[in-house]
Amino acid sequence: MLGAWLDYHRSTLEWKCNGLTDEQLRERSVPPSAMSLLGLVRHMAEVERWWFRRVMNAEPIEAIWCTRENRDADFDDVGTADVAESFARWREECELARKVESGVADLQVLGQIEHPNEVHEHFSMRWVLVHMTEEYARHNGHADLLRERIDGATGD
Repeated sequence: MLGAWLDYHRSTLEWKCNGLTDEQLRERSVPPSAMSLLGLVRHMAEVERWWFRRVMNAEPIEAIWCTRENRDADFDDVGTADVAESFARWREECELARKVESGVADLQVLGQIEHPNEVHEHFSMRWVLVHMTEEYARHNGHADLLRERIDGATGD
């Protein structure tokens, strides 16, 4: 059920972006916010990658767009971003996340975040699935407002 709700919210974000031009997907919300539909897709690719692959699967991978110098590059750099590549990366991260999830037999399995001061935070797969559903639900609310501003479309 948790995976199904997460997939529902993934599909909702995709639906909010369907039928728009690259320029419409890059459109910012309200100054000074850098939020755009494309930025949300790029952000969710980063979040999928972080929680499923880094935390739950312990893969030693870097962020896709974000750096130490620009932790918000997923939102900030949409003006020059390749839209098709950004969507492909997001879909790929969603699929890889599904594989990590399906490989876990027990939702109590723990992943961890290691901090430089050797403190470890542990998160269960259940926690990650609930958190990701919340993350998408919150950002789908943003997506709904962005889409309505662009062309008046609303729903889910």
